Amino acid sequence: MNESSSPLSFLTENPAAAAIKDAYNSFSDRRALLNLPNPGTVDNIAREVQKDVLLTNFMFTGLRADLTKVFGMSPLFRVSHAFSMGGASQMPPYNFSAMYGSPKWFLQGNMGSDGGLAAVANYRWTPALVTKTNAQIMAGGQGLIQIDNDYTGSDFSASIKAFNPSCLDGGLTGIFVGSYLQSITPRLALGFEAIWQRQGMSARPETALSYCAKYKGDDWISTAQLQAQGTFAATYWRKLSERVEAGVDMNLQFAPNAAAMMMGGPSRDGTTSIGAKYDFRASSFRAQVDSAGKVSCLLEKRIAMPISLSFAGEIDQAKQTAKVGLAVSLEIAGEELMEQQETADAANMIPPPF
Repeated sequence: MNESSSPLSFLTENPAAAAIKDAYNSFSDRRALLNLPNPGTVDNIAREVQKDVLLTNFMFTGLRADLTKVFGMSPLFRVSHAFSMGGASQMPPYNFSAMYGSPKWFLQGNMGSDGGLAAVANYRWTPALVTKTNAQIMAGGQGLIQIDNDYTGSDFSASIKAFNPSCLDGGLTGIFVGSYLQSITPRLALGFEAIWQRQGMSARPETALSYCAKYKGDDWISTAQLQAQGTFAATYWRKLSERVEAGVDMNLQFAPNAAAMMMGGPSRDGTTSIGAKYDFRASSFRAQVDSAGKVSCLLEKRIAMPISLSFAGEIDQAKQTAKVGLAVSLEIAGEELMEQQETADAANMIPPPF
C-alpha cells in the first residue's frame, strides 16, 4: 500500500470509478472523431439575420456626428465624442466614450450629458472562457449590473448570466439565465435557455425554459426558438452572391386575451420582416420591409479613409409617418497606426474579448 496516498483516494481508486472514467474517455474519443463545429451561442443563434442583415441594430433618426481618435492598435486605445440632435432614441445630446482592448482585457466607459454612466469590463481567463461585466446608471438614478460567463467548447457553447444579483435582502434576488447549445451533427445544433428570476423576497420566484435549434446548409442558415411565454421565432438567412445577403425573421406570439378566450382560444399576434444587404467596394446598403407596413433602408458610405456617412430612412404605411436620419463619422489615426492595424490583421492576432 502506498503510504503517501490521500485518505480520500478510495473515492477514485475503485472499480466503479474506473468504469465511469473508462466510459467517459471512450465517449470523449468518439465525440472528438465526429469533428463537430462550434455552433455559436444561444444569444447569437440568429446573428446572420438579426444583427447583420436587418436594421434593428442600425436604425436611427435625427442628426448624429461621431469623432473618434485612435491612439494605439496593439493594445487598442481610442476615445470618441458623439453628438446627436432631433433623434427619437434615448441617446443624449453628447456622449463621451473611452475604449481599451488587449488579448485578455476589454474596458469601455461611456458618460452622457444627461448624467448617464455605463462601464464594460471583459476578461478572457482562457481561450475558451470569458467573463463580461456591464454596469449602467440611468439618468433617472436607476442602475443595472450584468455579469456573463461564456464558455466556448469545440462543439458546444455554454453561458451563465446574472442581472442585478443580490443577497442583501435575506435571500437571492435578481434574474439568472443559463443557456447551452450543442452540435448534434455537422449541420444541426440543439440547445435550451433557462431563466430564474425573483424581484424581491416578498415575491415568488419564476422560472421559464426555452428551446432552440439551428441548421446550417451550404449557403443558408435556418433557426427556430420556442419560448415558455408562448413566443415562436424563426429565421432564414441565405447568401445570394459574394456581396448580397438576404434574411427573413418571423415572430409569432400566442398571448392570452380575455376577449379571445371567451371566443374559444388565445389571441395570435405576429410580425414578419424581410431584409437584404448589399456590400459594395466602399459602401453597404440594407433594405427591410415588415408585415406591419414599415419600409426601411440604411446606406453606409465611406467617402475617404477617415470619413464615412450613414443615411437611414423609414416609412410607416399604417401610421402615415416617415423618419430620416443622417450621421457623419470621422476616425483620426496616424499612418503608423494604420500600418500597425494592417500588420495585426495579417498576423491574425487575438482580438479583445468584446
